[in-house]
Amino acid sequence: MTSVTVPGLLTELAGTSPSPDGTAALRAVLHARRLLTLKALLLRYERQRAELRPGTCARFERDWALLEAAERTDADAVREVVDYPMTGAWLTEALAAPPGPPFERHLAHLGGLAAAAAVRAGCRRGVTRVDPPDPLHLPGLGTLRGPGPPATAGPADRDGPADWTPLAPLAGGAVLDDLDPYRVPAAGIGPDALRAAERSCVDHERWGRLWRAAHALLAAAHPERAVETRATVRALVPLERPGPTAGPPISATRRAAPGAVLAEPPRDAGALADLLVHETHHTKLAALAEAVPLLRPDADTLHRVAWRPDPRPVSGVLQGAYAHLALLDLWWRARAGPAVPPGWRLHAHSRFEAHRDEVAEALSILRDSSELTSAGREFVRGMDRHLARLGTLTRHPA
Repeated sequence: MTSVTVPGLLTELAGTSPSPDGTAALRAVLHARRLLTLKALLLRYERQRAELRPGTCARFERDWALLEAAERTDADAVREVVDYPMTGAWLTEALAAPPGPPFERHLAHLGGLAAAAAVRAGCRRGVTRVDPPDPLHLPGLGTLRGPGPPATAGPADRDGPADWTPLAPLAGGAVLDDLDPYRVPAAGIGPDALRAAERSCVDHERWGRLWRAAHALLAAAHPERAVETRATVRALVPLERPGPTAGPPISATRRAAPGAVLAEPPRDAGALADLLVHETHHTKLAALAEAVPLLRPDADTLHRVAWRPDPRPVSGVLQGAYAHLALLDLWWRARAGPAVPPGWRLHAHSRFEAHRDEVAEALSILRDSSELTSAGREFVRGMDRHLARLGTLTRHPA
């Protein structure tokens, strides 16, 4: 992608600096990658069509035709659906599925994707209907259960007994996604295999309140970073832990679904602000690595880092160091920000002091690694320079 090669942009990204040009460039990378993955699914379907059941083929081709019709009506609206984080998770799982019924089950999800695209584009061709007992999941919009009218009609145009369950919107254009079947891997997230929270267990009002308060904190500490976070995070996926925990909330970003933040309920708005910035930088780095390889293909050595109990490959060290460097930048600004509430200012001060040396240690591992490409070494040098600036600019809160 040419935008990433603009002089100074790679350095801006290395310093975790929010940049409208950088955000646009990285979103273009993710879109190009998503289109390639969608094309790969179509090619696999074409190769295996003779092995699929006739009904599966008829449904897939009907849904693909609807997607094409929506694209002709409003390409930008269709791009919103194609680039929705869980669309990437669906494509990844579909391409990895064994032939036969497992692959066919994943192909059926195209109906919801096409319906969501048609609804957003205002395309009213009624070619996709709900087939009971299976619900139709419209990525980024909600779930329709039948029997009912064409899914392309949308909830406002229902003429039958269909049950429409919309996703809860969050301020700034994101959604609280507790419905999409691809929002969390079947095996769960992390060493504790955390599962997606079911809608009946999600406190939508609390999540919405914390979301607004977290963005208010980010805007008070660093307005540009608040804008970047809103532009990057499109979906917040609640996780459910089966038992109580005294540790910090678990959060994650899936490589297959950049732009979706998976998180346990945070204790307060400050904790949510921290994890949003943390996960935003996982998405940024993953997108950058798609355009500019930062690691050699054979990178496989393991290293210890302060924030994980298990040894991490160089890719994990880089991801963790980058996300924590972004948090150091946020905390450095928040600790002396005149508009930042005193409680979060003190929190930022203690977190900055506690984690600065940990990031420096991780960067020393990366500096000494032979598994970085030339672009990766330059990127790490940029991270190093930014950490040094934060060290010399340290100020205690008033």
